[in-house]
Amino acid sequence: MNRFLGAVCAIAITTAAPAYAAEKINIGAPSWTGAQAIAHLVQEIVVSRIGGEANLVPGNNAAIFAAMDAGKGDIDIHPDVWLPNQKSFTDKYVDGTGNVSLSENSYEGKQSFCVSREFSEKNGVTSIFDLARPEIAEMMDSDGNGKGEIWIGAPGWASANVNQVKVRDYGLMPFMEPIRADQSVMTATVGDSIKKGIGYAFYCYSPHAIWFQHDIVRLEEPPFDPANYKALQPSEDPDWFENSKVQTEDALKQVQIAYSNSLEERSPAIADLVKNIALSGEDVSNFAFEIEGGKDAADVAKAWVAANSDRVDEWLGLGGGSSMSKDDIAKEIKALQARLSELEALIK
Repeated sequence: MNRFLGAVCAIAITTAAPAYAAEKINIGAPSWTGAQAIAHLVQEIVVSRIGGEANLVPGNNAAIFAAMDAGKGDIDIHPDVWLPNQKSFTDKYVDGTGNVSLSENSYEGKQSFCVSREFSEKNGVTSIFDLARPEIAEMMDSDGNGKGEIWIGAPGWASANVNQVKVRDYGLMPFMEPIRADQSVMTATVGDSIKKGIGYAFYCYSPHAIWFQHDIVRLEEPPFDPANYKALQPSEDPDWFENSKVQTEDALKQVQIAYSNSLEERSPAIADLVKNIALSGEDVSNFAFEIEGGKDAADVAKAWVAANSDRVDEWLGLGGGSSMSKDDIAKEIKALQARLSELEALIK
C-alpha cells in the first residue's frame, strides 16, 4: 500500500467510525401514556446521543406489528409490548415469521379494576363482585340507562378485549356497561367523580400516572388461575369473545420493546440501543405522571436523558471500559476492510 493510499485509508477509518449519522428510525406510538413516554425517550436518545433521525408514527398494536414484520422501515419499533396481552402478535411475528424481536430487558406490569378509596370505604366496595350490587351499579349510572359504567380500556387495546370478557364472566353485564374510550377520558372522569363524590369503576394498571394523581384502590379478583383464564384476541379467532373465558385476575405482565429485525442491517446502532434499554416500572410511572401533569413528552424525555447519562451510556455500550463487544469490533473491521477495498480499486 503506497503512502497516498495509507493516508486515504486513515481518513476512511476516521470518517467511518462515527457511523451513527446515517441512523434513522420510525417509532410506533400507541395511545397509552407509558408507550408515548418510552417512544419519546427512544427518540431523544437517537437524536441527541446517536445523532440520528427519529420519527413517531401513531398506530395501534396490529398496525405497528404488521409494519415491523414488513421490515421496510415504515415502523421499526413498538415501545411498550405487554405480555401475555399481546401474545397473539408475538406468536405471529416473533415466533412465527421471525421478523420481529423483543428487547433483552423488561419491566413488570399489573392490571386490575379500581375505584377511588373514598368510594370504596364509604360503600364497602372492595371486590369486583361488589359492582353487581344493584345499589352500587345505580351510583355508577351517569347516563340514566339503568347500568353503571365501567371503563375497560381504549379502542384497539388488547387489554380492553380481555376486560370485556371479564365483565361478562364475572356476571357484571346485567349491572355494568363496559365502556371503551380514550385514556384521557378515563383520567378526567376519575378526577371528576372524586370531586363530586360519585362512583366510577375503571381498568387500572401499573405503572401509570393515576397512582400519583389520585387516591385509588384495586378491587379484589379471584387469584390468577390458568385453567380459568383463556383470553383470545380478534387476530387469533373471529369469535374471540364467545370462545374466551376469563374468571380470574391477570398474571403479572412482562413489558418489553419489540423491534423489526431489519433494523439490525439498516440502523445497527439503534438496534443495539433498543435491545439494551432497561427501565423499571417506577421509571415509567414517573414519566407518565409528568406527562399527564401537562408536561410535553419530548421535554420529559430530554430532561431524563440529561439527568441519567450514565444509564444511557450503558444502553449505548459506552460504559465500563470497552464500548464495543468482540462481535461489534469484528463487524466494524469487516466494514472498514470493505471500504478500503473500494478506495483501493478507485485509486488503481
